[in-house]
Amino acid sequence: MSKLAQRQKIRYRIRKKVQGTASKPRLSVFRSNAEIYCQLIDDDNGVTLAAASSAEKDIAAQKVAKIEKAKLAGQSIAKKAAALSITTCVFDRGGNLYHGRIKAVADGAREGGLQF
Repeated sequence: MSKLAQRQKIRYRIRKKVQGTASKPRLSVFRSNAEIYCQLIDDDNGVTLAAASSAEKDIAAQKVAKIEKAKLAGQSIAKKAAALSITTCVFDRGGNLYHGRIKAVADGAREGGLQF
């Protein structure tokens, strides 16, 4: 089984347990080699409430390490959630280990005021 297929199985297993609602959305994190993307998703209606990434102009303009950019993306999503008056969410690591950039997004979101 390829690494990608294995990760997909893990994602499906996580998705069975982690469900987002309008009041408590799912904070989904996607990590590529270069960037990191996070979304607040309402699974009941199938809509994305807010999104942030390390590719945004204000974050990409800063010349810092990828872990620092991930933390800034987490703070950005927390700011956007606060504007929508969302204080709690459930964390979806997307099949990745809770380590490195994934952990940095979570820490940044917590610093920004999101609770999960």
